[in-house]
Amino acid sequence: MIPAAAAPLLDIDGLLKASAPIPLRLARLVVAAGDRLVLSGFDRPAAELFVHLVTGAAVPDEGRIRIAGRDTREIATDTEWLASLDRFGLVTDRAVLVDGLSVEANLALPLTLSVDPVSDVVRAEVRGLARDVGLDVERLSAPAGSLAPAARALVHLARALATGPRLLLLEHPTASLPEPGDARSFGATLRRVAASRHVGWIALSNDRAFAGASHGRRLRLDRRSGRLAPERGEWMLRWFEHVRLDA
Repeated sequence: MIPAAAAPLLDIDGLLKASAPIPLRLARLVVAAGDRLVLSGFDRPAAELFVHLVTGAAVPDEGRIRIAGRDTREIATDTEWLASLDRFGLVTDRAVLVDGLSVEANLALPLTLSVDPVSDVVRAEVRGLARDVGLDVERLSAPAGSLAPAARALVHLARALATGPRLLLLEHPTASLPEPGDARSFGATLRRVAASRHVGWIALSNDRAFAGASHGRRLRLDRRSGRLAPERGEWMLRWFEHVRLDA
């Protein structure tokens, strides 16, 4: 095993995982702490499978995945798996918000099971998370079910940040946002929060508006070969988005 201090945070080599209708192949991906990537070419099932593989909830049929130098196949106990999982924050619609609970209680759930009432210590952490992602602190007492799609996306992001992960994994984070402006705003928020909290991220997304605003490095997956290659026109698109955001 490679010493954790010398190993990349994520190292994928020759990955093959059977899935319907197309197997998931990923020839090579190395991610260091602080890297920010937008990977396109993943549909929803492939994105979910990728997250399961990276977090150790599933293992490859072929190839290997190493987290901080350790092969995910070596994770043998629940305790080891949870310790590995702590490195990641997940932004996914599969992480259900409890619509009947307040926004504050939903944000507190990754931190404590005692949300009725939320303690003063946890409330202070929740308010910090809300401010970081641009949620209205005055609306934290409102039911989560009352939130518009753009605000719900920010709650998912804040919850993923709550435990201090080293890498965020985002599954099509703007798929539920109806307007391109909302996707750009979410991308800009992710860029700002990742920089301020010194956290890396991988977004599995085909949303160009989000990708441009996030300033993440854009790579597209060829599902047949498993190779990742830079998006066509990436640098021109990033320049255009930079000019538009600064205008």
